[in-house]
Amino acid sequence: MAKTVLVISASPRRGGNSDLLCDQFMRGARDAGDTAEKIYVKDKKINFCTGCGVCQTNGGKCSQHDDMEGILEKMISADVLVLATPVYFYSMCAQLKVLIDRVCPRYTEVANKKVYLIATAADSAKSALDGTIAGFRGFLACLPDAEEAGIIRGTGLHGLEEAKDKPLMDLAYTMGKNC
Repeated sequence: MAKTVLVISASPRRGGNSDLLCDQFMRGARDAGDTAEKIYVKDKKINFCTGCGVCQTNGGKCSQHDDMEGILEKMISADVLVLATPVYFYSMCAQLKVLIDRVCPRYTEVANKKVYLIATAADSAKSALDGTIAGFRGFLACLPDAEEAGIIRGTGLHGLEEAKDKPLMDLAYTMGKNC
């Protein structure tokens, strides 16, 4: 049965390493007969969560009106979620964190998902991704019946498109094909 795959690319630059890995994941998913869509966070207007709590008292409607409402609908509808981020200062980028925080109004509806993480860093130490992975797992712990389906760890990737000739590209394709 074909799945719906939603890839959320938080890279501030198209063609960056995490973004290239998103494309490979999507190619694998499509080759397996799944549908795949990528959302570029940088192209969306997503305000910070204000912590007002209105969403908790009015059936999950955020008091803010921006692009997050549509993104959240897609997250709820998807079978598979892929969160992709470059890693700056040992944590996920701000764009992804803002998006995660804004899931709050309807996080219980983002349920029964296979969820993947793509994280890339200039630092070559695998431990450079520990903070990002911890944040990802913390988010998943809040989602009902979310499955950590895979993590692509891209380290030592400083320059634009350095992931292109790495085994990571094959890994991303394979994960997408088998998601």
